[in-house]
Amino acid sequence: MRLLASLATASAFAFAPPAPLAHEVGWAAGGSAPAERSEVAVAELDGKAYVVGDYNGATEILIYDLGTETWSTGAPFPYPVHHTAAIGHAGEILVFGGYVNGWKASDRLWIYSPATNSWREADRMPTARAAGGIGMLEGRIHLVGGSTSSAINIADHDAFDLATGRWESLAPIPTPRDHLAVGVIGDRLVATGGRVDGDPARNLDTTQIYDPKTDSWSEGAPMPTARSGMASAVLGTELFTFGGETRVVTFPETEAYDLPSDGWSRHAPLPTPRHGFGAVTHESRIVTLTGSPVAGGGRSDIVETFTPPAR
Repeated sequence: MRLLASLATASAFAFAPPAPLAHEVGWAAGGSAPAERSEVAVAELDGKAYVVGDYNGATEILIYDLGTETWSTGAPFPYPVHHTAAIGHAGEILVFGGYVNGWKASDRLWIYSPATNSWREADRMPTARAAGGIGMLEGRIHLVGGSTSSAINIADHDAFDLATGRWESLAPIPTPRDHLAVGVIGDRLVATGGRVDGDPARNLDTTQIYDPKTDSWSEGAPMPTARSGMASAVLGTELFTFGGETRVVTFPETEAYDLPSDGWSRHAPLPTPRHGFGAVTHESRIVTLTGSPVAGGGRSDIVETFTPPAR
């Protein structure tokens, strides 16, 4: 009996699943993208990050496996697009608006299926926009702010109902802006930063919070560093913002907004300051992908991963 018990114990240890890998706090390099990109949208779906769009007109989707840190490609987007918005849901990637034909704001919604490696078009947005914010809240995808073909800010706030496939116009954001960061924390949508009428010399630090129950906005603590063109992602109760640009420089800042305390914290700076990139959350880390290290134009294949300190 003692021998059997010992064998059972040994077997349990032998077949126990490995513990999750612990990651050091701070920044680490990831697997470089197979092509350079900037002014992209990045969405997470089933453990992979999908990079869509490009300032220089590349249409092929880049797909990053967040577990193995390896890349593959998907079917090209139907046409060149940049400054678009994307989100993953129910096995698909939804891509909204963006600039097409140079700087014409689009109202089109395209849906990519990884299972079939194909695109289909869905109901168009009520408002053509580019460089807007996106978040999914209570069964709806919210599009907030952005700019028009003439680079003028819009305050429009439209929501796409995932169950019905229909659009609804909601309370406009109080401070119109483009190139803003948006994230969903609990039952609130948080919007911060951005710029006025496409001008990175007019960056904002404004934080505003949307409550879907009352269809209303409230003010939050301002971001410590006024920025636009950032990457952002939510981890726990915090919206992390990375990088951004002015007319002449890119930002290294990593700053996080905590909704329960209505406060900001500063973290280790981005190793490669850049703008026009995206970020996704994977387990206890945030992965930032591609973007431009120089203000204005530029592209890169950079992947850098941030692990925040435990809260």
